[in-house]
Amino acid sequence: MQQATDRDGRRERGLVVGRFGGAPIVVRPGWLLATALLAVVSAPVARAVLPDLSSAGAYVVGAGFGLLLLGSVLVHELAHAWTARRRGIAVRQIVLTLVGGHTEMAEARTPATSALVAVAGPLANVVLAVGAWGVLRSTEPGTVWQAVFAVLASSNAIVAVFNLLPGLPMDGGWILEALVWRLTGRRRTGTRAAAMIGRVVAIGLLLGAVVIPLAQDTDPNLTAVVWAAVIGVTLWTSAGDFLRVAAFRGAVEGVAVTDLARPVLVVQARTLADLPDDSGGAGPDVVVVSGGQVLGYVDDGALATVPHGRRAATPVEAVLVPLPAGASIDAALTGADAVRAVGEVARLSPVMAVRGPDGAVVGLLRYTDVVAALRGAT
Repeated sequence: MQQATDRDGRRERGLVVGRFGGAPIVVRPGWLLATALLAVVSAPVARAVLPDLSSAGAYVVGAGFGLLLLGSVLVHELAHAWTARRRGIAVRQIVLTLVGGHTEMAEARTPATSALVAVAGPLANVVLAVGAWGVLRSTEPGTVWQAVFAVLASSNAIVAVFNLLPGLPMDGGWILEALVWRLTGRRRTGTRAAAMIGRVVAIGLLLGAVVIPLAQDTDPNLTAVVWAAVIGVTLWTSAGDFLRVAAFRGAVEGVAVTDLARPVLVVQARTLADLPDDSGGAGPDVVVVSGGQVLGYVDDGALATVPHGRRAATPVEAVLVPLPAGASIDAALTGADAVRAVGEVARLSPVMAVRGPDGAVVGLLRYTDVVAALRGAT
């Protein structure tokens, strides 16, 4: 699986066992638990395949089976990370968890890149499965090596097939999202469609673990049901996160600088007496300019504290909130371009001048207004 994110510098808790291209490989405690569970489940299988094994030896071989399966997950995630880096996407970390793993990276900018990164993981497992199957055919029956390559082939096949299920957060979901994104031109449409199918897959896994055995007149395997429930809940929750991402992307698409900017009255003033008589009221913000440069905007609260009799002697700078050079934004910006530009300018000032086509100030935009609009839409 992969996980697109804009987080900076925050690593998940766990043991760092290595690095890939500078990105840490983090093992969560759940990964160790999964290895132990797989060892317990695989031990009886190992004794059936290799009857000469002792009980302790069966658990050792079972643990080896578990490590092969989880190693296949690691190869899968490394393939994601390698492809992402080749396509210019920053990889932040690779995380191995109870239900598999994910590669945390920046978002792909195009459907093609997103699909390539997604398919790289399952493709790596297919290559390993085919290679292991080829070696398996030449190994002597009833040996440990036959069991090893049989597990290696089957585990990689399982990882590949599972991850190609067409719903987020599986890789098949990312591929579906990229396809819908390409066809509609809207990524959020693809994200929503793939997330909804991801929830269908989550329900299907649990139902399959119960219904398929019953349809075959056998009792459901408790371990399989519990495992399907854990994975299903994880997938359902993750799909819900993607639905919120889709809603947020829709909100971003609806952002327009001109819609969120507050009206202004642009004046040249040296003292408070030069300001309009209604300054400090409920009208437009007053922006003071000099020589074509924006000095700042009037703080209504500060202006209200100055008696009218002293305004002619009070310089306008006394009540100005200065705007630094560069604290301006193009009025024509919309969508993701607008949000990105607001975020960059907000590093200089939380309030910015909105400039029209001729460079004139046509409004003031507050960073908090943009944040409130995005939150309100999601």
